[in-house]
Amino acid sequence: MREYSIKRGHNTDLSALVEDYFGVRGNPEEGMSFTADGIGTIRLRRTGASLFIETEPYPDMTGGADAIKKWNDFLLEATGRTAKERKKMLEKKAKRK
Repeated sequence: MREYSIKRGHNTDLSALVEDYFGVRGNPEEGMSFTADGIGTIRLRRTGASLFIETEPYPDMTGGADAIKKWNDFLLEATGRTAKERKKMLEKKAKRK
């Protein structure tokens, strides 16, 4: 499971965002699990200023660039951080350990 910190001051309706991108309704604070084309099974939960996401790709995954773009766009809107910013945060966190 990967933790994504949500940018300070970035407020988004995560349940509406998940519904827009993946067509699934639920409560991210309680936890959600669903499948997404080209990505696989996604489990997500929001706790405070963090978004915890676990993905299980399909064994014969064939999503390509469209699925990756959709996923990165979703994470940008959900966390307020670009892929580059998320990478820096993960590297910083790894160095602390």
